[in-house]
Amino acid sequence: MQYKKIKPKKIYEEVAEALLDSIRSGALKPGDKLDSVQQLAENFHVGRSAIREALTSLRAMGLIEMRQGEGTYVKGFSPSGIAYPIQNALLMNKDDLFHLMEVRKLLEAGVAFSAAEKRTEEDLLKIRWALEEMKHHSNPVELGDEADLVFHLAIAEATGNPLLLSLMNHVSDLVSESMKETRRICLYSEMTTFDQLNEEHEAIFQAIEERNPEKARLEMNAHIHNVENILREYMNEAEKVK
Repeated sequence: MQYKKIKPKKIYEEVAEALLDSIRSGALKPGDKLDSVQQLAENFHVGRSAIREALTSLRAMGLIEMRQGEGTYVKGFSPSGIAYPIQNALLMNKDDLFHLMEVRKLLEAGVAFSAAEKRTEEDLLKIRWALEEMKHHSNPVELGDEADLVFHLAIAEATGNPLLLSLMNHVSDLVSESMKETRRICLYSEMTTFDQLNEEHEAIFQAIEERNPEKARLEMNAHIHNVENILREYMNEAEKVK
């Protein structure tokens, strides 16, 4: 058995990760001004060079902006930023996440409908492969996340419409973030299970395989609606704890 080599993190990477966690948790909100380099160095008990490297890294990711003569500020999520989805996905707050779920329901229900009409046997093989990968990789969660995204993109590809596939690819990193959050919740809570999510994916696949567009649309909509409820319930419970 081969194991992935673990690389020790550099100090600036740990600082960048800590700041990123603060941004994602809401401790640092869009528009907030970060402490000075000197103050951050004192707070993290590291050198100023490590702070500068961490800030440069976050800036390259599009998470912060440095204003000449003013300081460093946290950037906010922007719907127009779907052209740069990787960094934009990291900035989503609760409202942004549910806006994304609405987009998914509108887009992916139609994608499933079209895929059921136009899919080929080759398309079915790709969708089925992703489905089996999800079933076998509920934990580690990361592999399940990847298979989940491949499943939805394979359905988009099955429509034979390059514009629909392009739209899905544009929001794929945003969608991936919501999938990661959902699977993390499934891992640590009892609100739903990986088996339930797998059953929903199986129902979508069967409708596409049967060339039943309306059933595929309904199954996809039901699946995304359930994911939305998982996220909403978890976030509501988290807010009660605060």
